[in-house]
Amino acid sequence: MPETPDVHYSFLGPAGTFTEAALTQVPEAQGLPWRAVNNVGEAFADVVSGRSVAAMIAIENSVDGGVSATQDALASVPNLRIIGEYLVPVNFVLVARPGTTLDDVKIVNAHPVAYAQCRSWLETTLPRHGHIPSSSNVAAAAALFEPGGPADAAVAPPGIEKHHDLTVLARDIGDNPNAVTRFVLVGRTTVIPAPTGADKTSVIVELPEDHAGALLELLEQFATRGVNLSLIQSRPIGDALGRYRFVIDADGHISDERVADALLGLRRFSPKVIFLGSYPRADRQPNEFTSRYDDEVFIEARDWLRGLVSGEPTA
Repeated sequence: MPETPDVHYSFLGPAGTFTEAALTQVPEAQGLPWRAVNNVGEAFADVVSGRSVAAMIAIENSVDGGVSATQDALASVPNLRIIGEYLVPVNFVLVARPGTTLDDVKIVNAHPVAYAQCRSWLETTLPRHGHIPSSSNVAAAAALFEPGGPADAAVAPPGIEKHHDLTVLARDIGDNPNAVTRFVLVGRTTVIPAPTGADKTSVIVELPEDHAGALLELLEQFATRGVNLSLIQSRPIGDALGRYRFVIDADGHISDERVADALLGLRRFSPKVIFLGSYPRADRQPNEFTSRYDDEVFIEARDWLRGLVSGEPTA
């Protein structure tokens, strides 16, 4: 990938968001222009149009689960690949215009995911508050300066007061101090990173039909090959009630025999499988599996079958 001024990276802005913090972890992006966007659709449009080489997007949170807007966009925008994942610890502050106190707060502006992660604190501290959703955590804080804006306070990332003239009313308001958001870098490259032994493979799979045991049949494609799943989340397809696709993260790399065999099983099982990529795990933890699912076991089994078909003598 040439490092030229024409190469841009997109992230959910404005400056100061957790998404920008994730992008600071990408060595290839340092020193190149970053483009702040307003939503996932705009970020992916940057990638598809070639305006940006890749976009950093939140896909999962340890408290609130999968980010549905990202998962649905990955299912609907063709030819996108995840080329890396990054983890960012998440906590929040409650900010307001100077002169505002906690007793003055009646309406809180917050990104829906951030709001969900602070809900218990907000309901305990401000039991009568209302919520206005925002496009990002930083945008929630910036909206406090809009003339006639109804919000009295905003849920925002720590350090936001360095970018805006705001008063911090409370710190560490997240309900879970161990909250982490998982971000993925999404591009259009078809080059798959080499396996590291600590990898993840992501796919989106549609169930072929709704019948008893259909989901079990899907999961068996992984279970019978010894492939562990770190994420499985259902999302409605939208063409009919009761029709679902599943966003799946599997431990391993497409070049691992057990993962490749599971993908072949998925392709035979489902009318639509979207391969999102194989990439290094952010936690760098080696993938664990039992020895009966070593690559050599799959290779030997194929050689055995090939020998039977070709009429080779068996031992």
